[in-house]
Amino acid sequence: MSTVASRTFASVPQRDAAATWRAIVDLLTKGKSGPARDELLAVTGTVASLIADQVPKDAAIVVTCDGPRTRFYCAYDDTAIEGDVNEGALGFDPLQGDWAVSLPCPADELTWVNGALKSHSRRITARDQAESINVDEAVAKAAAPLVLDVKGFLGK
Repeated sequence: MSTVASRTFASVPQRDAAATWRAIVDLLTKGKSGPARDELLAVTGTVASLIADQVPKDAAIVVTCDGPRTRFYCAYDDTAIEGDVNEGALGFDPLQGDWAVSLPCPADELTWVNGALKSHSRRITARDQAESINVDEAVAKAAAPLVLDVKGFLGK
């Protein structure tokens, strides 16, 4: 089983959608400048439109790397102001190694969103918000034991 961290960020009306994404980027990059931060900020407009539509309320923004996965949700309305949010720092580098960001998106907007993202990044993509990313299933496949076909190996 792999490790998954989860954070919930206050969004509208506590902060606007673009400010919500910038707060997530600040957590991901630990506030440091560099190519990863530039790449994440380059898609602010597109991601802000998804956040404004409240897509990450129930479907997570998923960040994968060589370490644990991180899921980001957004809280809206009264929950954003006085609700249960957790914007705390992570105990690991969420952009370690070969990182990627998967954004939940309404199915009818996938074409334009992925087109807009592709013009700025190969690491940041959108997926149908109805599709889940099953961490345990992917890990189980990767961790499945190898089975030796003795007959095939010996040519019998």
